[in-house]
Amino acid sequence: MRRLFIVVSALLAATPALADQGVSDDEVVIGSVGDLSGIFASFGAPAVAGARLHFDEVNAAGGVHGRTIRFVVEDSSYQMPKAMQGFNKLINRDRVFAMLLTLGTPMNVAGFKLMTPKNIPNISPLSAGYQMLAPPVRLKFAASTSNYDQMRLAARYMVENGHASKLCAMYIPSDFGKEVREAIADEAEAQEGASFVAETTHKPDEADFIGSLQKLQGEGCDMVAVALGIRQTITTMGTAKKLGLSGIRFVGPSGAFHSALAKVPGGVTEGLHAVSAWSDLAARAGDPAVAGFIAAWQKAHGEFPNTGALLGYAAAKGFTRALEIAGRELTVDSLIRAMESLDYFDPVMNVQVTYGPDDHRGVDVTILSVIRDGNWQEITRLE
Repeated sequence: MRRLFIVVSALLAATPALADQGVSDDEVVIGSVGDLSGIFASFGAPAVAGARLHFDEVNAAGGVHGRTIRFVVEDSSYQMPKAMQGFNKLINRDRVFAMLLTLGTPMNVAGFKLMTPKNIPNISPLSAGYQMLAPPVRLKFAASTSNYDQMRLAARYMVENGHASKLCAMYIPSDFGKEVREAIADEAEAQEGASFVAETTHKPDEADFIGSLQKLQGEGCDMVAVALGIRQTITTMGTAKKLGLSGIRFVGPSGAFHSALAKVPGGVTEGLHAVSAWSDLAARAGDPAVAGFIAAWQKAHGEFPNTGALLGYAAAKGFTRALEIAGRELTVDSLIRAMESLDYFDPVMNVQVTYGPDDHRGVDVTILSVIRDGNWQEITRLE
């Protein structure tokens, strides 16, 4: 028995540790649960395409440290059952190494219950929910500050600059919408002379907002936080104009900061405000780095890249930076150390991206913009 113990111990000592899942000699597998066909598909689908554009460029050049990147995406349609099916497939069948660009606060929150036990990092989710960095944060890397922080800053700006005093909210009562509503209510309470006076809640497929807007008008709302889908936000703005509600400033979270909203014909969305952690592309098309991205996207897709494309490309590029720093001996631990070392200016997003051992949030600034003459125009940067 003593000899057997010695032999077994020697064999175990000579056997290398098992690699983290999703990493082989020539490939690393990355997963994403995106909205490719639901109410946020205008973000999700182009974000996936933007990431693929970058990964294709990287793979064509030989990959990272000899490994190509395989990006596997499952469509949630912004529906929780489909999202959970996607997580299960990616984690247990495809055995992904990390998750990237997963869309939706509720989807990410549910996914953590599957990702964390399998030691799978969640990087640059398409969500600004505060839960993206809820403890434990070891495996979580958020792209920006939370919806809560961003919307509080926007409300503070509106109140302190004399644009609003009676704050209200229209929202889908999901984690996303509730966070936006809470931010506005809390900032109203904190600001002297301001108050939170009314709210309306809406289903994800709701399309008639006449009654809700008339209610908010009757309550005297002069700022309304709009946490709805892209099409719903367009409908809300159009309805408000038909009702003559020119005295209300509508302010959306980063989910409303999309180039498609600025380009709605007829000036329907003119005057809509939104916060974000990046600048719109149109005003910066002449910048060489931005022009290069635009040209590559137009060659692949035949059109000007929208906001989702920008976010997907930037997130994939940042992730590739981390893979390069992590080195050939790629593990979850080496990826985490690499992510925590990132500190660079992203010309496509037009912001500084900085992480650290005690800071898993990439962008600290909040940019407030407004739609004017069919384009997003930056008003100010808030911190």
